[in-house]
Amino acid sequence: MKRLVIAVFGMTILGMAASGVSRAEEHEDSWNQWEIGPEIYYFRYKEPDINVKFDGPMYGLAASFTHHHSNHLMLTAEGRGAGGTVNYTGSGTIDGIPDWTAEGRIAAGYDISLNESRRLTPFLGVGYRYLNDDSSGKTSSTGARGYDRESNYLYSPIGLEFNTQLNEGWKLGVSAEYDFFWRGEQKSHLEDASPSFNTVSNNQNNGYGIRGGLKLEKKGERFDFLIGPYVRWWHIGNSKSANITFSGVIVGTGYEPKNEALEVGGQLAVRF
Repeated sequence: MKRLVIAVFGMTILGMAASGVSRAEEHEDSWNQWEIGPEIYYFRYKEPDINVKFDGPMYGLAASFTHHHSNHLMLTAEGRGAGGTVNYTGSGTIDGIPDWTAEGRIAAGYDISLNESRRLTPFLGVGYRYLNDDSSGKTSSTGARGYDRESNYLYSPIGLEFNTQLNEGWKLGVSAEYDFFWRGEQKSHLEDASPSFNTVSNNQNNGYGIRGGLKLEKKGERFDFLIGPYVRWWHIGNSKSANITFSGVIVGTGYEPKNEALEVGGQLAVRF
């Protein structure tokens, strides 16, 4: 693809689930919450400086465990995974590229009771996000060869959750967060395009994320049912440069250009 060609000759080679007030919260004791359900979202990745874009639908599963202690401390662990096929636009076009992602995070917060039916919870944690985009074995409409790409992000979510009871057993949760980007690593498996190339690993030190969502919850006899939209957005700056070799000989250097990733979708879940 275009980034590969430029690489050789001096290259420019998406949640913290918002929690509704649970039935256990009607008491002052500690309680636990489990949540699991499918999600679907639209994914778009862009490198605006070189007009590269990947986009398409993703389908996945998200799950979380949250503990609320009687001293108002909140602890949560969550994970999600998703996959799908995306289309590439840049050095020509490629359709049907397999993509998959996995993310795990833990966080601690403090429950602040605003009144009997409303709660505010600031939180802070650490998270890891992995994304694999595999166009190896594919050729674009202009003859450029694809290759496997791996993204790794280490970050800290910093945010707020607001939860309130509504009428007739309905509850509403709202979450907003800023993701502090610690570091990232981008691996470009150029050997997929030609076995003589190396795998290029670029360190990423600049960036941030923003995300938010809603959760509308209906209380049930055994389970609570939730539905809600969300948005996740990443902005990552230019990476550090790394050498590109061909048959062991350095033929250029390359960096991962500034990029943006957007995830817009929704989730269905049960809570118990």
